[in-house]
Formats: sequence, structure tokens, C-alpha cells
Amino acid sequence: MGFPLLSLIIFTPAAGAAVLMFLRSDEAARWTALGVTMLDLALCVAMLASFDTDTHQMQFTESRPWVPALGITYALGVDGISALFVFLTALLGWVCVLASWVAIERSVKEFMVSLLVMQALMLGVFCALDLFMFYVFWEAMLIPMYLIIGVWGGNGRVYAAIKFFLYTLAGSLLFLIGVIVLYLQGGKTFDILALTAQDLPFPVQSFLFFAFLVAFAVKVPMVPVHTWLPDAHVQAPTAGSIILAGVLLKMGAYGFLRFSLPMLPEASVHYSTLMLALSALAIVYGGLLALAQDDLKKLVAYSSISHMGFVTLGIFALNFRGLEGAILQMFNHGVTTGALFLFVGLIYERTHTRSIADYGGLMKVAPVYTVFLALFTLSSMALPGTNSFVGELLVLSGGFAANLAVGAAAVFGALLGAAYLLGMYRNVALGPASVGARFKIRDVNGREMTAILPLALFVLWVGLYPKPFLNIIDASVKHLLAQVHSKGSGQ
Repeated sequence: MGFPLLSLIIFTPAAGAAVLMFLRSDEAARWTALGVTMLDLALCVAMLASFDTDTHQMQFTESRPWVPALGITYALGVDGISALFVFLTALLGWVCVLASWVAIERSVKEFMVSLLVMQALMLGVFCALDLFMFYVFWEAMLIPMYLIIGVWGGNGRVYAAIKFFLYTLAGSLLFLIGVIVLYLQGGKTFDILALTAQDLPFPVQSFLFFAFLVAFAVKVPMVPVHTWLPDAHVQAPTAGSIILAGVLLKMGAYGFLRFSLPMLPEASVHYSTLMLALSALAIVYGGLLALAQDDLKKLVAYSSISHMGFVTLGIFALNFRGLEGAILQMFNHGVTTGALFLFVGLIYERTHTRSIADYGGLMKVAPVYTVFLALFTLSSMALPGTNSFVGELLVLSGGFAANLAVGAAAVFGALLGAAYLLGMYRNVALGPASVGARFKIRDVNGREMTAILPLALFVLWVGLYPKPFLNIIDASVKHLLAQVHSKGSGQ
């Protein structure tokens, strides 16, 4: 079993949250949370540095009996599908602490505790190799996220938090039914790898596919179960929006990769056309909604729906380029959209308005801010040389190979992305400096730059030299596709 690196990664934030409970000053709470997230990030860097890119097997595995009578084990491991998301979660956790340094003024200790508990649970989702453990982590995430939105959010925070909770709980209940059916049909084991090796009858696969689909679609979110997302984003504090966009949305797509495709291959192949159509709908519909927004946060929130449509399109293209692009784009979206929500939060702290109409000429009063905003805007547009270009190119390549009409719809969605993002940047950053007359604006400071620079680094690193990231993904993607196509041809 070896050194319990994954347990350390998961429980370091949880231990940090426990320590925070005994602190009295807000300043101590901030610095302790920052130190804990830096340590967790360092552990994740060590994990990636030791990751073997030549195998699809689970690595850094741990396994201990938990409830032997029910076949429940404490089992952890990562492969090429999950390793990048473990790192992304730790990276954005650190960014969230920096983003909340002055933005959170009340109950600072309690906020940092919620943030660290949330991080531990999200890491648990990506590392769990036991289905029962996965479900516990998956469901428990609702509590700290509900608190982050409902306690520290905007004026409509209670409505947004309840809506988020009800949507995700409804999906989770269907997921629980699917878990129970899978447990009974799969030899009464919760071992994810053992369940993946089972050959379930097609009717059972179909039932499980749609049970899982609802749960994962709410998290992604896919149209039409997306309406909780704009409310949650608008009302959440900056850190809450970064977590939602950067990590939480990825868990739905991760569910498709970890459960739907390998465990339900026949159903995944059979219903792939439906999933491609829903993905194309999300890409275009999300883009049109983003184009109509005057609220900065709503624009970025609706853009997430469109961008995550590219992810599900790549997954259900069921070919190597599409699937590899989808996983890389999940990482890219976490970096880029997390950064855009950070920038919305930074300017909101200065002006207390999110209306695009209230801005103009920000370049003249905050040049450093607007230069980095341009970088992340171009990344969100998938400009060549940025991270999103690599992922989107692979997804479009796979999408056209799978379905010409869906590929064409995705290209139209990409054009919509360019329209609303360039329009947003023009109205906020360029033109006459009307924003200076209304608000006292200062440029980014050292703390804010500390949060911005790592995200900017990954935009350029993945954009200019994606090979190390694709190497992590490759072996696991090839193995997953082999599983799907060897078993999925039986229907």
C-alpha cells in the first residue's frame, strides 16, 4: 500500500479546519487557512511529480476494510482521469483563500472552516475507489457549499442556496437509487474497479444510465437542469463562484467518465447521440444566454454552461481526440473560468456593482488588471496559444468525427463565445474612462497578483506546451475507450 499520500491530501484541509475552530482572531484564521492550502497544494505537486504516465492503473492506492459486512472499504487511488482534478482542486482552494482575504469581513473563521471542509470533500470525490465512499463525499459537499452561498452570499443568498441544495439533492437521490441497484446487480460490492469489470444486462444499464444522467447533468449543469447555476453564482461570494465553476461543475463530467462510460458501456454507446444533442444544445443555448447578459457574473456563469457543453460533447464523441480533449478542457475551464470569477470579484470589491453598463475605460485606471483580464478572456475564447485552444480543438475534432451536425453547432457556439466575451471586454476595459469618474479604482495589489499569476501560468503553459498534461491523460483514455468499445458493441 505504501505511503498514504492521498489520505494526507484529503485530510490535510480537514485537519486544518479542525485547528481553525480553536483560533480566536480573524487574521490567524486567514493565515492558517492559507498555510494549510499551500501544504495541500505542495502534496498534490508531489503526487503529480511521482505520477507514472505509462500506465492506466490506479496509483498511490490505499485500501482498508471499513464495513466488511456490506463490502464497504476505505479505498483511494488516482489515474490519468482524476490526477489533474486533484491538483486543480488544491490550486483553486489556495486561490480562494487569497480571494477571500478582505472580501469576507464577518465570521471569517467559520468561512475558512467551510472552505477547507469543502476542499477535503471535493478531493475525496476524485480519489475514492469505493462507491459508498464516493457517494458520502459527493453528498456531503452540499453542506459547506450551501453554507458558503447561504451565509456569505448576496441579498438573494437564501433563495439561491435553497435552490442549489434542492436541485443537487434531487439528483443525488436518483444517484443513490442507482448506487443501490449497481450494488445488488454487481455482486454486492462497492469496489469501483470490480463494478467496472461486471457485464450488466442492457435494460439494467439503461436504467442506471438515466439515473446517473440526472445526477451528473445537474452538477455539470446540462440544459434544462441548469437554472440553479446563475442564481448560485450571482449570490455566492467570489470564493464560492470559483469553487462552483472550477471544481463542482467538473464532478458531473467526472461521474460520466468514472461510472457511465466504463460501467455502462452499452448504454453509453446506445444513448451517445442523445448526449451529443444535449451537449450541442447546452453550447448554443448557454452562449445565447451569455450574449444577452448585462451582469458580469451572470455572463461568466452562462458561459460555463456553454463551455461544459464542449466537455460532455467530447466525452460522448467516444473517440480518443474527443475524450482526451474533454478531460483537458475540464482542467482548462477550471483555470480560466475560475480566474474570470476572481476578476469579477476583484472589481466588485472596488465598485460594488456587476453591471457591465457601469464600466468603461478600466484600462486607463487599472492597466495591470485589464491586461490579465484580456489574457483570461482570450483563453475563454480559445485563442491559439492559450490553454482552451488545445482542449477545444481536440473536442471539435472528436465531435466532427462523431457527428457532423453536432460539430457544426459547436463551432457556432464558439463564435457566440467570441461575441459575448469580446463585447464584455470592450465595454469594461476600453472606451472613455467613465469608470474612474464613478468609482475610486485601484489596480491589483501583491496579494491579488499572487492569486492571479499561477492561473495565468497554466493558461500559457497548457496553451504553448500541452504535452506534459496530455501525457498524464493518454494511457487512461486509451484504456477507457478500449473498455467502452469492447463491451459497448454488444447492444
